Amino acid sequence: MPGGGRRGPRRPRAGSGLRVRPTSSWFATAFSVGLGLALAYTTLQTVLRISGILTLLLLALFVAISLEPVVAWLARRRLGRGPAVAVVVIGLLGVLAGFLALVVPVLSDEISALVDAVPKWLGQLHDHHSTLGRLEDRYHLISKAREQLGPGTGQAVIGGLLGAGHIVINAMMGTALVVVVTVYLMVGMEQLKHFVHRFIPRSRRAGAVDLSERIMLRVGRYMLGNVITSAIAGLATFLWCVGLGVPYAAVLGMFVALVDMVPVVGSTIGGVVVSLVALAVSFPVALGTAGFYIGFRLAEDYLIMPKAMAYAVNVHPIVTVVAIVIGGALLGVVGALIAIPVAVGIGIVLEESVFPRIDAV
Repeated sequence: MPGGGRRGPRRPRAGSGLRVRPTSSWFATAFSVGLGLALAYTTLQTVLRISGILTLLLLALFVAISLEPVVAWLARRRLGRGPAVAVVVIGLLGVLAGFLALVVPVLSDEISALVDAVPKWLGQLHDHHSTLGRLEDRYHLISKAREQLGPGTGQAVIGGLLGAGHIVINAMMGTALVVVVTVYLMVGMEQLKHFVHRFIPRSRRAGAVDLSERIMLRVGRYMLGNVITSAIAGLATFLWCVGLGVPYAAVLGMFVALVDMVPVVGSTIGGVVVSLVALAVSFPVALGTAGFYIGFRLAEDYLIMPKAMAYAVNVHPIVTVVAIVIGGALLGVVGALIAIPVAVGIGIVLEESVFPRIDAV
């Protein structure tokens, strides 16, 4: 520069490839991190608070997906989707009404019998010649019961009744929510699938749609096979109870058919309950009932279930057990119920999408 003056700072020329690093503020960085942590914590707390509702919504979605093959089959028979959903819902409500028609009279009779028997038991406690009276004279049952109950017993009983009523109301509301959401999902299943598929890039959408349809078909077939095996378990229970004179054969058959839909543990729970009821007949009958359920469980695991599931799913037993354990630990009975279909879906995604890409590298 003429005159020997000092040169000013050089500026990067356009296209020289030099970039100016933007300055950052520690306050802005800390604020952003703190805001992100606060939002993450708030989201986690919100999810935990509504975890019960989310579980019911997940159950409704699973039921809707399970019934989708039936609804689609009826819709293809020129019924239309709306009438097909109506037919399925009416059928399910009919099954529920039949179950209640069997259970409610039995419970009503048992409660009435219990109420009628309480005064007789109290009278026998004061009768020194009866068995209960001799037990009272020897062990002083009434005085010990009064000492255990104490002055706050009335409030505890009222609190227990209110808690039981709260549980019943929540169960009824949860059932109603699952039914209503399931109906809406079945009616709008096509729109829901179209909406979800729009999040997939167009270049890969056709393959993703085909994959999701196969997963839904497998889930529907699994549920159909599960219903068949559960119906066989309920029918076998009914015939066994009728043959040996075990009371409430129809109710026990329906109960076993329902709990048998939960894999692995359902049939065991049903067998224990029926064996306990069989004690009302005799101990040998209860012992024979337990043996019957052990044999039926083996037949179900090695004969009935493989035949019913052969065309539906192909899941290794280890995967089945692990999926049920994890699903039950996370979501309880709902998690155990949907564990195998979820494992089937994950297996299809791995076999059709993930493993081929890894092998191609």
